[in-house]
Amino acid sequence: MRLRSGVFASSCLLVQVLGVALFLRGFFPVPVRSLPRREARGGFPAEPAPPGPGMVSNWTEIPPPLFKKVVIVLIDALRDDFVFGSKGEQFMPYTKQVIEKGTSYSFVAEAKPPTVTMPRIKALMTGSIPGFIDVIVNLNSPALLDDNLIWQAKTAGKRIIFYGDDTWVKLFPKHFVEYDGTTSFFVSDFTEEEASFPNLLVVCGDHGMSETGSHGGSSAGEVHTPLLFISSAFEKRSGPLTHPELVQQTDLASTLAVGLGLPISRNSVGNLILPVVGGKTMREQLRFVHLNGFQLSRLLQENTPAYEKDPGYEHFKIAEKSHANWIKLYLEGNNSEILLNLGKKVLKQYLEALRTLSSSLSKQVAQYDMYSMMVGTVIIMEVLLLLLLSIPKALSSRAEFEVPLSPPLFSLLFYLVCLMLCAVHVIVCTSSESLCYFCSMSWFTAVGVMMLISALMCGILSAMAKIFDNSRLPVKNPVLSSSSWSEIDVLILAGTVGHVSSLGASSFVEEEHQTWYFLINTLSLVLCQELCKNNFLLKEYDPQHSTTVKQNFGEASEYKNIDIPAADNSKLGKTTTSDEFSRGSDKWLSLASPWIILICCRLLRSLNQTGVQWAHRPDFGHWLTSSEHKSELSFLAAVSLLMIFFLVQRRCSLVSKIAMALGLLGVYSYRAAIGNVIFPWQHGSKDISKGITEARFVYIFVLGIVFSGTKDLLKSQVISSDSGMKSTGLREVYSGLVLLAALLFRPHNLPVLVFCLLIQTMMTKYIWRPLKFNAAQITIMHYWFGQAFFYFQGNSNGIATVDVSAGFVGLESYVEIPAIFLTAFATYAGPLLWAFHLLCYLSSEVSRNSAAVGHGCFCYALMRSLPVAVYIVLVTGLRYHLFIWSVFSPKLLYEGVHVFITAAICLFFTAMDHNHSHKVQD
Repeated sequence: MRLRSGVFASSCLLVQVLGVALFLRGFFPVPVRSLPRREARGGFPAEPAPPGPGMVSNWTEIPPPLFKKVVIVLIDALRDDFVFGSKGEQFMPYTKQVIEKGTSYSFVAEAKPPTVTMPRIKALMTGSIPGFIDVIVNLNSPALLDDNLIWQAKTAGKRIIFYGDDTWVKLFPKHFVEYDGTTSFFVSDFTEEEASFPNLLVVCGDHGMSETGSHGGSSAGEVHTPLLFISSAFEKRSGPLTHPELVQQTDLASTLAVGLGLPISRNSVGNLILPVVGGKTMREQLRFVHLNGFQLSRLLQENTPAYEKDPGYEHFKIAEKSHANWIKLYLEGNNSEILLNLGKKVLKQYLEALRTLSSSLSKQVAQYDMYSMMVGTVIIMEVLLLLLLSIPKALSSRAEFEVPLSPPLFSLLFYLVCLMLCAVHVIVCTSSESLCYFCSMSWFTAVGVMMLISALMCGILSAMAKIFDNSRLPVKNPVLSSSSWSEIDVLILAGTVGHVSSLGASSFVEEEHQTWYFLINTLSLVLCQELCKNNFLLKEYDPQHSTTVKQNFGEASEYKNIDIPAADNSKLGKTTTSDEFSRGSDKWLSLASPWIILICCRLLRSLNQTGVQWAHRPDFGHWLTSSEHKSELSFLAAVSLLMIFFLVQRRCSLVSKIAMALGLLGVYSYRAAIGNVIFPWQHGSKDISKGITEARFVYIFVLGIVFSGTKDLLKSQVISSDSGMKSTGLREVYSGLVLLAALLFRPHNLPVLVFCLLIQTMMTKYIWRPLKFNAAQITIMHYWFGQAFFYFQGNSNGIATVDVSAGFVGLESYVEIPAIFLTAFATYAGPLLWAFHLLCYLSSEVSRNSAAVGHGCFCYALMRSLPVAVYIVLVTGLRYHLFIWSVFSPKLLYEGVHVFITAAICLFFTAMDHNHSHKVQD
């Protein structure tokens, strides 16, 4: 079967998407779980039985609740230094005064990444560590079905009233007798009741925020939040204030359950915060820590086969035995100081056991589904190897090759490999003690995956055999040799290998933007060298080459940029026509283009600080977004929108130009409606709205422009093979995407879009066409600049920089599919726009190279497949690294989404490569 390069590359990427999805499902583990919630409500464990005949504990129930009412004040993104230290006096003076008053306990609660709202609420209420994949469903929080504090309180008949973020209403539906799901709340007049059951006020944050005001990562400001317990039941503290003790955020659920007399959530890995119950008797304190230890040990038993060998379980059993001896002495009436000291010793043993048990259970969050991961990795690596082996044929002049399906699929090797893989699957799935996602699939699906792996393996062996056979034949016309490698080729190879190699270091992953900035700056300098060589060195040292260069510039090129006259032109300099003057000016503009690109890139770097090391430093974007500089931001946004119009409208139809102008006006109106910018005639304050009408106004023009371009594309593909109509259609679709990006970008980021269009225009006119690069080189340059503009937008490899607000532009409420699409488009706008510009450029080069689009599609797929395959192998080896969840896992999510987007891009490339298929058939 004969396949074009684009079809082959798109098929490979679709298979790789399957492998990446399977790997991600195995990599992001399911947290430790106990019984279902309906079975979680049970009786309390008995107190340890005292040794000796006839000795029975007289406590069958737990002590009465410590607090009658609990009020939880949860403040979004509250950092610990906003309450403690010098900043507390500035930002929260009343809270600071309550802390100094002494009837409170202060702690710094450490949250685990990702530091976003919904997973943190789960941690606070269940005491468990949510899976990292919970960040994906953070936008639309489903009902929480695990055993949790709210459900236990409701089951116990307690009245729960809620005011605040409606995420809680979604997580706990039908749990509140009264609620108001708003975006913020205000609490005033908290009155302490002098009663036998005092109230407890808890002040905490779900997560903190970084120095730049974002959250989602693992910096100290993002993971450290204040945790205050304020109650009249606490003894007034004497002495100076000390630095708050560090506890885990998951400890809150266990502490509140004990304080309210409720069972501790079955999935909780938290420890009781002992100072909260420190005012109780020794027997009550020991009873509380025993309840906590019993719950943790039971959770360990249900998730660890060899639980008896766990150090935490051993420590708990020792403490439980000491506790039983203490109860015996207590029941015998021994109330001496020795009994108190012995009780403190037992308490210390329990606390050590709790810490060890909690640590063991927390580590089980990283119990990976290795079988699913390995199957996904095999698929990904097979696809990469197949792409690498197909490079010579895929980049040939015909951009197609014969894919031998019959020999591999009907060979004995294929069936033997299938049988072997099925046998391995049966052995793994029947002997595995932990839950495996791939084993839970139907046998029909599993066998299909095994057949796919076998087919890929046979295809790889067949390709390798052909290469080996061809290598033994005499080479008539060697196409590629070491002497034909240009500086651009060397840079592309070295840059690609260097970038892929850097993914194994956490610092390089955090600061990956620096790698791409370095690569595009180096590329600009090499392009400058190529232009200088083309304009001066070739003329001086190779006079015969000048006529050829001149012919190449005029052939199939819209722009005649550079003119190098022949050496025998005796009338040089005597006359200067308008064409020669134009060509001369283009020549100097061509020479200046790399330096202008370098200046643009330097300006973009100062707009948004990203990464980790320097993210806290002020940048131009923060200066623009401050309330004092709204006029400057408005002026910059207006100028940027005007420049976007002039850079985009050149090749659009008149109707699309009008729609583009009105759409960009709507973009500014939308930003003015939500209060980001102001109109020149606007002097007083204006009511701020959601801008629903203005945003939908822009969406209409986006759809109109895209529909107009799609109509031209369908005509060029179905009715007639008109390359001019096809080029116009692509340009109009591209204009619609630019308008959508302008709507979703924040106002201070509009210059990023302007510079993106400006660099594309300059490189097309003054660099790529004059130097006549091949499709593979052009594709890789587009890919590099697309990656750089991903970070120029302010993105990083951390979850904190994802602009979730883009998913709600023009929407009254959360709608899943549009919100996901808009958020993904806004995040990957840079790579998407550069990929679409690549298609526009290669389509215009079809007359010079009919296989340009196929070559571009194949190279783009290879450039995406290589880093994701290597990174998955590296992440597998680094899965127990200290920064696996804070650094490597977010990057893995970005890579997975990027592969999916690239597959969609390559499918569109393949659809637009219709003309080449006609030429091949002819």
